[in-house]
Amino acid sequence: MSSPQPTPVKKIPIHLQSSQSRLYIKRGQVVNHDSTFAADIYIEDGIIKWVGPSGEFVVPGGVRVIDAANRLILPGGIDPHTHMQLPFGGAVAVDDFYQGTKAAIAGGTTTIIDFVLPNKGQSLLEAYDQWRAWADPKVCCDYGLHVGVTWWSKSVRDEMRILCAERGVNSFKMFMAYKGLYQLDDSDLYDAFEACRDLGAVAQVHAENGSIIAKNAAKLLAAGVNGPEGHELSRSEEVEAEAVNRACIIAHQVKVPIYITRMTSKLAAETVARARLRGIIAYGEALAGAIGTNLHGIKPTQAIYYTTSPPIRADPEAPHFLLKTLASGHLQTTGSDNCTFNKEHKELGKKDFTKIPNGVNGVEDRMSVVWERGVEARILSPQKFVAITSTNAAKIFNMYPRKGRIAVGSDADIVVWNPEATRVISAKTHYQACDFNIFEGMKCHGVPEIVIVRGKVCVENGQVRVAEGQGQFIETPVYPSYVYKPLNGNSNGDEADNEDHENGDDKNGAIEELEIEIPPIEPITKYLAGPALSITSETKSTAQSITGANRAPRQDGQRNMQDSTFSLSEELDKTGPRATIKVRNPPGGKSTGFW
Repeated sequence: MSSPQPTPVKKIPIHLQSSQSRLYIKRGQVVNHDSTFAADIYIEDGIIKWVGPSGEFVVPGGVRVIDAANRLILPGGIDPHTHMQLPFGGAVAVDDFYQGTKAAIAGGTTTIIDFVLPNKGQSLLEAYDQWRAWADPKVCCDYGLHVGVTWWSKSVRDEMRILCAERGVNSFKMFMAYKGLYQLDDSDLYDAFEACRDLGAVAQVHAENGSIIAKNAAKLLAAGVNGPEGHELSRSEEVEAEAVNRACIIAHQVKVPIYITRMTSKLAAETVARARLRGIIAYGEALAGAIGTNLHGIKPTQAIYYTTSPPIRADPEAPHFLLKTLASGHLQTTGSDNCTFNKEHKELGKKDFTKIPNGVNGVEDRMSVVWERGVEARILSPQKFVAITSTNAAKIFNMYPRKGRIAVGSDADIVVWNPEATRVISAKTHYQACDFNIFEGMKCHGVPEIVIVRGKVCVENGQVRVAEGQGQFIETPVYPSYVYKPLNGNSNGDEADNEDHENGDDKNGAIEELEIEIPPIEPITKYLAGPALSITSETKSTAQSITGANRAPRQDGQRNMQDSTFSLSEELDKTGPRATIKVRNPPGGKSTGFW
């Protein structure tokens, strides 16, 4: 059933403005995370002012009209994980904040969240100021900032408080890997998680066991394994999943919501799912690169260009499993972890895999890759696609409904998406600065034909027209209700997610097997001919919540309606035949402890 939609505003004052600031999109099919409906959209001064059935709005003169017949109208993508112009491993990422955000817009992403990464011992505020100085003059789309906690002291805690109270930051990332560079031990993780809880911030982790990786790498090098194949060998999926497990346990002890970044393996995704089923407030991000490709069949001489951490896996089933876990609602977002280096930079580690600068492209291709692998493959519905590429990130980092939704009062970040068109990904045609592309040659259905950023048409007819500095820094308020409400025993505002946090143990206290169920997905053509927008009393209250003085995030008690179907076991779901993936207990067999 479709969620109620915002109330059309019948009388809108029209000012003498250029058509660049006023747009009317007609005959399109709006897709939000919770509904699909036929509607027209009026935009003025970068804000959506009206959403309603065709013919109910009188289009004034001087307004540019865009015909979106047989097209889907989607909220602009939100990439919650980028690293523009990051200094790392003796090189600097070649996508700066101009080139990187231009590429993002070309692919349908209209907001990014980048990471401030202080050096060990460096002031978090000093690093934050440096990132703002890099980004503000260059960004072409809106952006927010996470801040890395790469060392621990009382001064770090104090600066976290200032960042939340005065600098518009609501999330901090802790590293369990990169020993000697960024890694925190468990005691410091505990303290950092406590600080996040006290501040109402989102605690994030890069989950890999850095100590095991360091030991494995030393052994491999000593044995003469120094090529790029050593990278994945040193950080197997058990090493990733162990850290995910440990992060969830520490967060549960501290009573703070945890967000696991850029997962690449089946076992890591399964670990997050099991944590959620046991009532732990955990959220997960799948790496777009791990969805769109894998190392199976990749020659060692080419594998060096795919090096990132956790690694893109050689397991050919990993991409499919990550998508199924996203479809089930037990992973919530897809991030690119865009951190691009050219071939010459990657080859600095040609004779020692530990010296390969980590990072791959993805900010430009994330939307098309997820559509191709997910929607075109009938694993994701268009609504779920919107959820995992835009809406869920907006909710988790407290930008919703300003971002991540087509609704009255939301920012006019919009993609007119052609689900029937195709494109072939190539480094020869992409807008990113790097000289290779990990998705090279991939044919994708689903093309962002028109991309609108804050009401400005930036992509049209295959051309990208942006200006440096046209984007804005977006402050992210603390205590996002989507992640903090469950901490108090409340639903996260999503009825379907309620079952995600139920205890799924069998009577012996162990999960016998995990079943990830994918509901039947309708053909894309269904979404191009859905019902028109209907107006109800609840619609009006939704519109009022969006069009408040500060367009604040949705208030407690209102429904988000992110759909999810997750079947724990035969005990919980006896609905008959269904498509599932069954994952047996992790290595070591059953355990009454958390897995």
